[in-house]
Amino acid sequence: MIRRILFSLSFVFLLISCSRNALTGKNQLTLLPETELQAMATQEYQSFLSTNKVVSVSNNRDAEMVKRVGDRIVKAVQSYYAEKGMTDKLAGFKWETNLVEDKAVNAWCMPGGKIVVYTGILPITQNEAALAAVMGHEVSHALLQHGNQRMSQGLLQQLGGVALSVAVANKPAETQNLFLNAYGVGTQVGVLLPFSRKHELEADRYGLIWTAMAGYNPQEAIGLWERMEQASQGQAPPEFLSTHPAEGRRIEQIKKYMPEALQYYKPVSN
Repeated sequence: MIRRILFSLSFVFLLISCSRNALTGKNQLTLLPETELQAMATQEYQSFLSTNKVVSVSNNRDAEMVKRVGDRIVKAVQSYYAEKGMTDKLAGFKWETNLVEDKAVNAWCMPGGKIVVYTGILPITQNEAALAAVMGHEVSHALLQHGNQRMSQGLLQQLGGVALSVAVANKPAETQNLFLNAYGVGTQVGVLLPFSRKHELEADRYGLIWTAMAGYNPQEAIGLWERMEQASQGQAPPEFLSTHPAEGRRIEQIKKYMPEALQYYKPVSN
């Protein structure tokens, strides 16, 4: 009987902890208010920038490119949300984009639009359109609240589902690690966050739309993942052992998403 009661309470708790995502229209487990995550992101973002080498936009073409692509992706997102009557869903987003000197093949976006691109990914992106596909993908993770879902799962598993404020107060180190892991900050395990296959493909789909709306050819994403496959040099684990879709499968799915993305594509000169 006690087990049944606990199960019922747990079910109710999870049910009321679900929210509907504006982009997908689907319910998802989000224990944490985005406002709290955005506040935490602002703090962690500044901490990250203060302890890493940020490439100055004023005298570096790569940094200028990253900033330009970021601005265009953000404008695309804002336009899409405005067209759908969802501008209020971007409340609290204070977009910021930085290029950081680091050999890791990585990029990420925290809640509230705090974006970082690592220099290590630029030899693989090779052009602005492919970089836009990467940045669009990362922005999509934030918009789809994938990090919130991962951190919610972590709070349930590791800290018993306590409120974020309680977790920060009682176990600040554990909470910080949960946050950084949820958003891929400092991860060395490939280009993008180790989300589930479902999350990765969701981010691919919307990332292609932002890329196209920003005036970049979304088809460059195919070349990007072909180069990513080559860069792995056969060292990537088989798909069934990885939380990432294998590059081959990812390319197949991206091709299926492409017709939708191309509907938004209108080339824009730099």
